[in-house]
Amino acid sequence: MTWRSGEVWLEAELVWFREQHAFAPAAAVELPRFGPAETGLDASRRRRYAAKAARRRRLATRTVPAVALVVGSSTMLPIAAFRHRGAAQAVPLPEDPPSLTFHLDDFSFRLPEPAPEPAAPEAPAPPAVEWHTATSVGLWYAGHLVDGTQLPVEGPDWVTWNPNADSTPNLPRRLYGNERTIRAILAVLSSYRAEHPDAPRVVVGDISLRGGGRMDQHVSHQNGLDVDVYYPRLDGYLSAPIATRQIDRRLSQELLDGFVAAGAKVVFVGYSTGLRGPSGVVVPYPNHENHMHVRFRSPGS
Repeated sequence: MTWRSGEVWLEAELVWFREQHAFAPAAAVELPRFGPAETGLDASRRRRYAAKAARRRRLATRTVPAVALVVGSSTMLPIAAFRHRGAAQAVPLPEDPPSLTFHLDDFSFRLPEPAPEPAAPEAPAPPAVEWHTATSVGLWYAGHLVDGTQLPVEGPDWVTWNPNADSTPNLPRRLYGNERTIRAILAVLSSYRAEHPDAPRVVVGDISLRGGGRMDQHVSHQNGLDVDVYYPRLDGYLSAPIATRQIDRRLSQELLDGFVAAGAKVVFVGYSTGLRGPSGVVVPYPNHENHMHVRFRSPGS
């Protein structure tokens, strides 16, 4: 066949538009496009716009858990989140259970309660002394003690020192004396500490054994009338000085003067200590570089 003027030739396999969509749903009809063919960039842009629209729809219908506000112990006000369904319509979500509970007390402001004032530290009770009326028999270097009184191993103004162990406290059995000796010691130490409240406590050594008699490291200390008192240290340590340069001479002199005023018969001191006192009462003597040896008269003498 040949083409003639005014004729339109069509392919035999071509399906007419009306026949192709005669039985298709109206929503599925796609109008033919006129113009340039769609490129891959156009298709990608359309998919991107479609994805953004779907994401906006999901965000618009997102639900938020409800919150309950508790007022008092029996009233609860549910505050449900809203699902947005347009600019003018908001519907609560009754199906969302309360997931958070707040109490009004959580948002209240309270001033901190003032801390209680610390109680003033109680002054330590003076150690109990079991007093006895003693008898000092014989001489200081040849005698014994009957019914002596023990000086407590520690007190507010003193600690005791064991010369055998070079440690504190001393053994109670080495701290017995005539009750007049014990009273004089306590009075001198109390007065000394009252005049020098910042001074360290006084370190007291041996007095006598419970029954008196010979005592190791001593020739005297046999009848409860002798007591060793260690010089106060410059560093404040509660121990016997090991060198005269450690001695606080000012406080040592104050302590010595106190025992002299209390009626000591004699006080032996070290040659290098520089301590002074009445002649015949304060006597320099060998082996007394770290302590003064205070001796009291026998009662009734």
